Amino acid sequence: MKKILVIHAGEGGEIATYSFMGHDLSVQRAGCGGDAERARALIQAYDDQVDAIALDGMPATLELGGAQRTHELGATLPAVAQRAAVVDGNGIRAGLERWGVILADRAQPGIFAQKRVLMVPGLNHNGLAGALGRRAADLRYADPIVYFNLPAWPLVGSRGTLDQAAGPTLDQLRDAAFDRLYPLPGGPAEPRDAAAFEWADILAGDIGAIRRHAPAELKRKTVVVEWATEEDLADLRARGVNIVVTMMPALDGRGELGRWPAAVIEAIMAALRPDPAAPLSEDTYLDLMANLDWTPAVRYLQPGEAGINRFAFVIHPLSIKFIHNDKRFRWTKVLPDGLVESFSALIPPMYLSRITGGVSPTTGQRIEGHLISLGATPRQMMTRGERFTYDKLNKAARIAERKGARIMGLGAFTSVVGDAGITVAHEADIAITSGNSLTVAATLEAAKQAVVKMGATDLTKGKVMIIGATGSIGSVCARLLAQAIYDVVLVSIEPERLIELKRTIHEETPGARVAIATKADDYLSQCDLIVTATSAFGQRIVDITKCKPGAVICDVARPPDISEEEAALRPDVLVIESGEVLIPGEIDFGYNIGLPPGTAYACLAETALLAMEGRFEDYTLGRNITMERVKEIYRLFKKHDFQIAGLRSHDEYVTDEMVAEKRVLADELRRDAARFARVQSESAAKLATIPVSSKGVKAGRSGVWRPVAAVGAAAAAGAAGLLLFRRRK
Repeated sequence: MKKILVIHAGEGGEIATYSFMGHDLSVQRAGCGGDAERARALIQAYDDQVDAIALDGMPATLELGGAQRTHELGATLPAVAQRAAVVDGNGIRAGLERWGVILADRAQPGIFAQKRVLMVPGLNHNGLAGALGRRAADLRYADPIVYFNLPAWPLVGSRGTLDQAAGPTLDQLRDAAFDRLYPLPGGPAEPRDAAAFEWADILAGDIGAIRRHAPAELKRKTVVVEWATEEDLADLRARGVNIVVTMMPALDGRGELGRWPAAVIEAIMAALRPDPAAPLSEDTYLDLMANLDWTPAVRYLQPGEAGINRFAFVIHPLSIKFIHNDKRFRWTKVLPDGLVESFSALIPPMYLSRITGGVSPTTGQRIEGHLISLGATPRQMMTRGERFTYDKLNKAARIAERKGARIMGLGAFTSVVGDAGITVAHEADIAITSGNSLTVAATLEAAKQAVVKMGATDLTKGKVMIIGATGSIGSVCARLLAQAIYDVVLVSIEPERLIELKRTIHEETPGARVAIATKADDYLSQCDLIVTATSAFGQRIVDITKCKPGAVICDVARPPDISEEEAALRPDVLVIESGEVLIPGEIDFGYNIGLPPGTAYACLAETALLAMEGRFEDYTLGRNITMERVKEIYRLFKKHDFQIAGLRSHDEYVTDEMVAEKRVLADELRRDAARFARVQSESAAKLATIPVSSKGVKAGRSGVWRPVAAVGAAAAAGAAGLLLFRRRK
């Protein structure tokens, strides 16, 4: 049995035995009260009785950044021993910390990503600081706060700036008492400024310094230290700390709490050297560490925090009125709208709220989301160019990672700008989805429910039009609809892509009747269902006065293609949004997203659904939405018991009474051709007085529409959403 003596700066001691790396160990602790003379006496007394001696909290050298100094007292202790190896942990600490960060990140992906890290302290933790710094958004050192009580003066993490301050810092610590270098846990002798601690997401360093000098309130923070005891965890739990990670291997089992500092682990490694004469060098330790089978312990301290899958979702104002209505920006109502809209686009992404309460009734998996907002309206995104929005979304992705999210959904116009998420997914370290797979299924389900409510018994004998058919949403909707019915009209301003889509539909569905057009007007009077999925601005997408009696228009776009004022011209026509979703659990968005409580847009619901399933991968990207993805997301939708919310039209639920009135009027107009002609003529005259617009933007010289679905508000699909409109036999 190998014997290890641990001399620590406190008082008291005990003996424990372990089996570690295939060897039996006896580890004895003995306190010296921080007195170097008592430490020397213990070394002399045990020199011929143990295989190695660990000096816990009594370093021979001090390192900070690129600076290194000899500690005047600590450096004299190793030479006291004649036989046993005497080590202070500096031989293996940096290597194990770097390795431990990698292993912890594998075990809990994203645990350190884009966080703000405060080293408490950074002294002799170069490995930990370097590994965290490569993953963090910002890293600072609290050494001036810890050792000199300088208020709110952490050292920044950039190497040049740190090195300039590190040398003078170490010069003042080279003769410091051991308990000053490594404070024992307890209340601070003097209060420390709390600003730097409040800034940080992660406190990393020594458990004694953190407990002694951190403020009493550490809510939702992560603590990363070499070792900790259950007493330490109890103290941190009471302060609100969410996660504790111990970097050193546990002696009592893989994944258990690391209760021993680096000095002890190094002493064990020294004792286990196959060749006792081998130098205590990095190479010797590396060979021994290669045989370690361990994972740093990751402990969740707060009830209900462990096992939550997290996601993020990006929203933005659909129009200038959303900015005016936000309580933080109500003062902008006195300013010109154009100025406010341009200025708000330049605002960095803002964190809005935490989404809580989501849980799968099937698996019990809990989810938590985070809402992040851009300031740009769709018009600003279109006029400023793709790179402008990409850069904003990359910043949003970093916020999402900092909040612990592992997948981010693109809401409303962010999901269609540029290449529909491909570039963002390539540049971000977090998984990305546009949410369009669930949006497609939701569009079909909403359309089916609407036409059934309007009295259609067999839509397979009717005709369907898709406006924006060559876009990401429109094209897959067209292909699915063509597999269910035979008569489809495809409308787009891209004739060459229309031809390609028509050929694809004929290959997939032989015998389907497919008409293509660059304008909808000539076919509107023939169609029972119109699906509009464009990102048009300043255009009239659908002339509602030309629709047949009782037609259904499913407006997928957000902001909508058809205004409430236009829809009112034909009370016999049902204009609906593409549906919304009820996420299982007691959902609280923490923010008014413009929907009833607990109700989500389909693109948001897809992101939440993927998190619930643990599918942290780039899911729906680009313009080519595959039917396989639509079907798969539907299966997950059913598995986790997501539900369809009620049909809505211009932010109002469509009631059965409303539909009944439209049906009666539609039947009357079908029977009376002359009356229908008068209705069309009168509504056309009124429409002429309504400014041409779409997405709430009036026509202008630069008004152009693009056949891409702007897919903010759409619900998830049920079973019929995939088997929509059963194909005529």
